[in-house]
Amino acid sequence: MIPLIIGAAVAGLAIIAYFYIANNAKPVLDKSEWRAFKLIEKTKISPNTAIYRFALSRKDVDLGLPIGQHVAISTIVDGKRVQRSYTPISTPKDLGYFDMLIKTYPNGIISKYIDGVKIGESVEFKGPSGSFTYTANMVKSFGMIAGGTGITPMLQIIKAIVDNPADTTAVNLIFANVNEDDILLKKEIDDIAAKHKQIKVYYVLNNPPANWTGGVGFVSKDMISQQCPPPAANCKILLCGPLPMVKAMSAICEDLGYEKPRALSKLADQVFKF
Repeated sequence: MIPLIIGAAVAGLAIIAYFYIANNAKPVLDKSEWRAFKLIEKTKISPNTAIYRFALSRKDVDLGLPIGQHVAISTIVDGKRVQRSYTPISTPKDLGYFDMLIKTYPNGIISKYIDGVKIGESVEFKGPSGSFTYTANMVKSFGMIAGGTGITPMLQIIKAIVDNPADTTAVNLIFANVNEDDILLKKEIDDIAAKHKQIKVYYVLNNPPANWTGGVGFVSKDMISQQCPPPAANCKILLCGPLPMVKAMSAICEDLGYEKPRALSKLADQVFKF
């Protein structure tokens, strides 16, 4: 009888200890402190772009990043700390790891650094940061306009929407690229759109292949007016991509009657620039 009592007591203490540790563990990320995470997987999805998977310290936790926020990645160059901001493409349901979609640019200090990191090596991150935090049904509909790797915050939000059965938010995504091969994560995006009718995607290419049925050239005023929800209090337009593109899209949105975007976007803005 005594061994059974002792065993039950030990089991009870173990459960209490587990929940105490879980509830009192420090957050995975810190806004003021650089923390190192180990690269455990690298998946090339194009000649110059890859998905980098980093391990968390425990397999039962997520990154703790609010949807719509981003992280900073840092390294030391010539004795000085250099950092750039990126949005993970993983979501809170992904436990034990987080994924970063990063394109390597010839003159990109951080992107070249990340491309050279070997499996098992660690990278320093800090966050979360950003003025946009998504909550379910915060608007009736989103118009999203993304270029290249600007798809990352859009995909993060789209995943959050479709992962929540109670979220009825509609999304109209315009995704612009140069060539068809440049469309990042197209299969995943198409699969989401096929399974969830509230998500609609319109691709735009500068150099389309034969029999292309999407948009051609630069994203135009007509494309936005046809593909995105009209200006209304219960909709938002989200922009992310190369700076010249975001600047041009901001001007077009204003011409179409959306509220003029601020230089630095705030959550309340009708047109938000990541």
